[in-house]
Amino acid sequence: MSASNPEAQPQPGKKRTRRRRLRSRIIWSFFLMGLGLTLLFAYATEVVRTSVQNQLLEDTLNKNIAAAARTFAETGDPNIAPEVEVEQMRAFIYPPSMWDSVRNNRPEWAALDDGIHPMIGTDEHDNPSPYMLAVRKTHDAWFFLAYDTAKAVSAEQRIQQALLFAVVLFGLLSLLLGWWSASKVMSPVTDLAKRLRKAGSSSDPEQLAPFFADDEVGELAKALDDYSERLTDVVQRDREFNADVSHELRTPLAVIRSATELLLSQDNLDEKTRQRLLRIQRAQQNGTDLTSALLQLSRNERVHGATDVARVAEHLLDAHRSQLRGKSLVLRLEGEPGLIVDAPEAAVSVALGNLIGNAVKYTPSGEVVVRLVENAAQVIDTGPGLSEEEAARLFERGYRGAHAEHTHGGGIGLSIVRRLCDLYGWHVRVVPGAERGVIATLSFVDTPAP
Repeated sequence: MSASNPEAQPQPGKKRTRRRRLRSRIIWSFFLMGLGLTLLFAYATEVVRTSVQNQLLEDTLNKNIAAAARTFAETGDPNIAPEVEVEQMRAFIYPPSMWDSVRNNRPEWAALDDGIHPMIGTDEHDNPSPYMLAVRKTHDAWFFLAYDTAKAVSAEQRIQQALLFAVVLFGLLSLLLGWWSASKVMSPVTDLAKRLRKAGSSSDPEQLAPFFADDEVGELAKALDDYSERLTDVVQRDREFNADVSHELRTPLAVIRSATELLLSQDNLDEKTRQRLLRIQRAQQNGTDLTSALLQLSRNERVHGATDVARVAEHLLDAHRSQLRGKSLVLRLEGEPGLIVDAPEAAVSVALGNLIGNAVKYTPSGEVVVRLVENAAQVIDTGPGLSEEEAARLFERGYRGAHAEHTHGGGIGLSIVRRLCDLYGWHVRVVPGAERGVIATLSFVDTPAP
């Protein structure tokens, strides 16, 4: 923005919340919903599969170990154990005479209580091999039923891999579906945004509603059309009013100028009368400059020129010297001349004149210095100064500072300066002085003021 001050800049601790584009949010919504549902399905499948598998395994082990116990009870022969095989199962029956051998050879089995226990053994290649062991101990014998779960573990791993593949696949499908749906859903919104951008660069924008269906986007287009019409009417009335006022003021200002020049051409004027006529002439010129500047603002028209800033500043300082009314105030110009601005003299005079006028108005004594630096003019005063909070609001239309109670004005001068800066690409900055007073900088290049 053209009017700048320290408080107007974003504070370090305040971060603007960033939101994703609507299209991205739709895509992410589809993707996360699809991925979430797939993960939930995979989790439920794994839980149910594990539960059913464990239940079937326990039932099978309990059934077969009970069968082995019955067979031993009927025959009393422990050697029947090697004959009791069911798929990956193998039964072992040890009468009391073999319990010491079990304790020595299979101490991990001997220490187990009745029930089903997960175990780790070795296969024929001495590789770790998981198995489930059903244990039942009676006073007649110890019964062990081993179930080789290596194939079951391998099958479980394959199922988990398949579920993982399904999660990835359905996640990608959800992403593609979200992208396709977002394209379809956002197509009219994107079209509306493009037409709005096109309308923003046109002086006579076309209606938006006829290009859209009678849905939510169509309703939005109608609302934008209505708002555009009202805004166009307001802007048009404002421009016409400013143009009419500027045009009508030119005639009386021209009459005042002619009359003043005619009176000043007389040789018999005393010095007091001449000074009064010069004040009238300067006021007429200021009015003419202000009228021209307001007309440019109303038309948003950037006029070219070659204005000598030093000459304008000296003219403005002379005008204010005659209105000090006994103030102990020194007005002076510093810096090297030769700063030429590509703008009409009226625009430079109004912008710089407002800054000088405020400095003179709020400085009861001391000095007001206009310092010309590279591509900029600084207005430095020794007045009471202002706070950073006031500096942040100076360019608001109608705002008046804490020291403005006993002064005249409507608080619109700096607002006009800001609008001129926006029109011509200038920058204005007002900051408190190091010890007192105010430093106002008007930069005439499209870069931040120094």
